[in-house]
Amino acid sequence: MPTIGVKRDLLFQALDKKYTDDEFQTLCFAFGLELDEVTTEKQMLTREQGDDAAGAADASEEVIYRIDIPANRYDLLCMEGLVTGLLVFQGKIKPPKFKMVEPVGGKRQVMKILPETAQIRPYAVAAVLRNITLNQAAYDSFIDLQDKLHQNICRKRTLVAIGTHDLDTVQGPFTYEARTPENINFTPLNQTKSMNGHELMEFYSTHAQLKQYLPIIRDSPVYPVIYDANGVVLSLPPVINGDHSKISLKTKNIFIECTATDLTKAKVVLDTIVCMFSSHCKEKFSVEPCDVIQPDGTTVTYPELAVREEIISAQKANAAIGISESSEKIADMLTRMYLEAECQNAGDAITVKIPPTRHDVIHACDVYEDVAIAYGYNNIRKSLPSFMHIAKQYPLNKLTEQLREQVAQAGFTEALTFTLCSRDDVARKLNKTIESMPAVHIANPKTLEFQVVRTTLLPGLLKTLVANRKMPLPLKLFEISDVVVADDDTEVGARNERRLCAVNCNKTAGFEVVHGLLDRVMQLLEVPWKSASSAGNGYYLQAAEDLSYFPGRCAHIMLNNVAIGKIGVLHPTVLQAFELTTPCSAVEFNIEPFV
Repeated sequence: MPTIGVKRDLLFQALDKKYTDDEFQTLCFAFGLELDEVTTEKQMLTREQGDDAAGAADASEEVIYRIDIPANRYDLLCMEGLVTGLLVFQGKIKPPKFKMVEPVGGKRQVMKILPETAQIRPYAVAAVLRNITLNQAAYDSFIDLQDKLHQNICRKRTLVAIGTHDLDTVQGPFTYEARTPENINFTPLNQTKSMNGHELMEFYSTHAQLKQYLPIIRDSPVYPVIYDANGVVLSLPPVINGDHSKISLKTKNIFIECTATDLTKAKVVLDTIVCMFSSHCKEKFSVEPCDVIQPDGTTVTYPELAVREEIISAQKANAAIGISESSEKIADMLTRMYLEAECQNAGDAITVKIPPTRHDVIHACDVYEDVAIAYGYNNIRKSLPSFMHIAKQYPLNKLTEQLREQVAQAGFTEALTFTLCSRDDVARKLNKTIESMPAVHIANPKTLEFQVVRTTLLPGLLKTLVANRKMPLPLKLFEISDVVVADDDTEVGARNERRLCAVNCNKTAGFEVVHGLLDRVMQLLEVPWKSASSAGNGYYLQAAEDLSYFPGRCAHIMLNNVAIGKIGVLHPTVLQAFELTTPCSAVEFNIEPFV
C-alpha cells in the first residue's frame, strides 16, 4: 500500500477548512484511507539517518501527514487528487469533467514511433498541458506523483516510463526511436557533460536511485530514445530525461510522454497525470491531445480520457454489502465517491459514469465496494450467514497454540520477534558464514537490521535477552513461529518451517533446563524416549558439532532417526557477539513432523 506525505497546512488550505488530527483521521477513515503518521521532515530524517543528517540538511519542522492510499487508487497519489476526492466526498464540489482542447492554430503535437522500437519498448503515448502555472508545492507534487506511479503501476519503470518536458524548449514533431548506444549522445538531466549510451550506463551504475533501472535496457543491442525535430534528445527511457527540456517553476507548457511495454498501463498513467495536474492549467481540467503515428502508419490520438458507463442493480448492491438502501441513496453515495450516478426511471437500475481518473473500477463489484465505503463499514450491521459452515482449525496452528500454553506453564516466557533480521544475526554472530546459510535475502533492504528472512529463531531470542538483561536471573524465553529456508525444490524457491525455540539464561548454562523442556514437550506429544541403537519409533539425542554451540555440548534431536533440531550450550563467542555476559543453553526443533 503506497504512502504519500502531504504538508498539513497546504492540505487544509486546499480543503478550505482546518481539522484536528483526530478529525482528519476520522475523515480519512470514512473515505477509505488511513492517516498513518503525523510527523515532520526533520523527524523523518532523524529516524532514517540520525540527528546529524537532519541538522546538516536544515530539515523543516512543518507538520506532514503520511496517508496510506489503496494500491489501486492511482488518482489519490498526489495532493491534487486527494483534495479533489475529499471535496467531492464531502459534497462541496461536483466531480470535475475533463475535456480535450485543440491547440491554437489547430496543429497538434505529433510523435512518430519507428519500427525498431519493437525490439525494446514498442509503445508510446503523449499529451500536452497548456498554460500551466506551478508553484513550488505543485512542482514537488508533480515530481512525486511520477515517482509514486513508477513504483506502483509502472512496476519500477519496467512496464511504463514517464517523461515530462518543457514544450517551449523543444520543437515537434517528435520521433521515438531505438538506436545503438554509441549513436546516442546527450546531456542527462542536471548534468553538464554530454554522454553516449555506454558512458551513461557507467555513470549511473553507482547512482542511489537510478542504478536499479539500468538493467531494464543495459543488455539490449538498442536503447529507446526520443528526439525532437532538431535532433535534441528529450529522454532515454526508462533511465533519464535530457537536461535541455527539463521543467521548472517557469514552465508554462508541459509535454508528457510515456513509453511502455504494456499499452494499457501507459494509457492509465497518462490519463492519471493529465487529470491530476490539469487543475493547474489556465483553463481548468483541459488537456491538449497529441497524435501518435504507429509503425504501421496509423494515427492514434492520446490521451483517451474515456468516460465509461456501467449499469448496476441497487438490489444486488444491497445484497452484496448487507444493507437496505434506496436506489436514490445509492446513487448519491456513488456520486460522493467520484462516480456520477443516476437512477433510471425510478427502477432498480442505476447508471454509473466511470471517469478517466477511476481506472480501478473494472467490474460491478468495484462499484459495490465504493457504495460500502460511502455507507461506512462501521455502519453495516453484523449478521450471521444464512447457511451453515463446517470448519476446523488448521492442524499446525492448533498444535502451536497447544504447545504455547504448555511451554508457558513450564516456566518459560513467550517472545514474539521480527521475521526479518540482519545477515550478521543469522551468520557471523553465530560463528557461521552467510554463504553457508540457506537464507532468503531482501533485494533492496532499507535498513541493516532487515536484510534477510530468519533461518533460525535463536537470534531473536538472544536479542530479547539483551534488551532485558537488567531483569533478575534466570531468564527463560521461548518462541514458536516460522522460519524461512531457501529450497530449490519448491515452486517459489523457499519454504516456511514452524519451529519451537527456547533459551535458558542463568549463572550456569542450565543444560538440564532445556533438556527437561524437550522431554516435557515430547511427553505431551506422546513420543517415547529410545536409545540410538534400539528399534522402533521415538526420539533420542545424537552428539553433534556446531560452531554456534560449545564443543562437546551440542546434540541433534533425532525423531525416528531423522534430525529435527539441536540442543546445547551456546558458545561464549556467540554470547559475546550478542553482548551477553551470562551462560545460555538453547533448544530449537521443527514441530511440523508431529502434526
